Amino acid sequence: MGFSKLFLNAGEALRPVLTKIIPMKLLSKMKAGIINNATDKLSADSIAKYEPGKYKQGVNVIGNIKGDNGLGQSARIMCRLLDENNEVHVIRDFFVPPGGSRTNETYDDRLTTELPYDINVIHVNASEFMVAYLSLGKEVWDYRYNIGYWAWELETFPEEWLPAFKLVDEVWTPSDFVTNTLKKYTDKPVITVPHCIAPVTDEKYDRKHFNLPEDKFLFLVMFNSGSVMERKNPLAAIKAFKEGFCKDEETKKKYKDVGLVIKISEAELSTDDEKIINSVVDKDDNIYYMCGHLNKTEVNSLIADVDVYVSLHRSEGFGLVMAEAMYVGTPVIATNWSGNTEFMNSDTACMVGYDMKELDKDYEPFKKGNLWADAHVDEAAQFMKKLYEDKEFYNKIAVNGQNYAKEHLAYKRSADIVSDRIRKIHGVFDKEVH
Repeated sequence: MGFSKLFLNAGEALRPVLTKIIPMKLLSKMKAGIINNATDKLSADSIAKYEPGKYKQGVNVIGNIKGDNGLGQSARIMCRLLDENNEVHVIRDFFVPPGGSRTNETYDDRLTTELPYDINVIHVNASEFMVAYLSLGKEVWDYRYNIGYWAWELETFPEEWLPAFKLVDEVWTPSDFVTNTLKKYTDKPVITVPHCIAPVTDEKYDRKHFNLPEDKFLFLVMFNSGSVMERKNPLAAIKAFKEGFCKDEETKKKYKDVGLVIKISEAELSTDDEKIINSVVDKDDNIYYMCGHLNKTEVNSLIADVDVYVSLHRSEGFGLVMAEAMYVGTPVIATNWSGNTEFMNSDTACMVGYDMKELDKDYEPFKKGNLWADAHVDEAAQFMKKLYEDKEFYNKIAVNGQNYAKEHLAYKRSADIVSDRIRKIHGVFDKEVH
């Protein structure tokens, strides 16, 4: 426990240099070693069973609240869901290093290290849940009802993560896609609490702000290097763009007012991503490359500034950026598989067909032999051209997508799911006590 805490709790101060001096693969191995060692020592009765009355009724939200990545956004969404129905809760910022950039200040004035309530909702994925247990300490788990909010992108759950189920009383997920996968591995409750969105944009973050041309029809591809580039699959989107608009000089001339924006976040987490992208991009392809940190309002505004968002992902646990694009009225071209299909269809987005493909090697944490989707590039290219050339079709997708996102991804729906679950947890155990 001592070494683990030292290694993990030093993360905040060391985060800016960790990824420069320690390769990501080595960091992963170090964490894996901690997890495996702790797992061997964890027995079924290691954590004291939930004891109603030991703590006040309410929720402790624990997660990477300041994180600029999807995990951080997920934790902040939970805070807002609890606010929506005035559920009593506190917020504790916690991350597993290196953690990515951490500049979000939304809940800075509410952060605390105190955990006074009887339900923990812990936004740490299963892969690092044991590390969280070691870092935070057993006392955080003892006598509380522990809920892990987990996302995962495949239909097979890694065997080495199964011990994480020992650390929870139940699991919440952002989509039925994830829920259905996890239910195959546990008898504990697994509840879908869909992500919700209400992206804020600012007109000052216009194309000029991002040094993007104002006279071109722009597609956007965006991914975080920490999310595994092979899964996000930007190369397929680049290939589709080139097939549709850049396959020869005559085509380039015809579509000279069409461009592609490639935005990479957290590029320091994978030094190879930029090199791979640059190797397939020609200087005269009207492709605009962006790398570096943007605040959340800038990201939302960038999505609104472009004409189309493209995600030919191989798998998504939910797909927050696609949902946000729909919300701000930007049409989406997306792979028709995994979590995103729960909030988009052929009426609200351009859904691209796919073939299921077996991974030919490990793409940590995705293992060789598992399956994920391989989007049809030619179909994506056709959608790109249709959105550019057919204004009526463009407007239909934009309006339908926006209307659906605002109605079905509103906070109240998921807030009620959370409130109902809290009532049931307290109700069941109150009856046991009395």
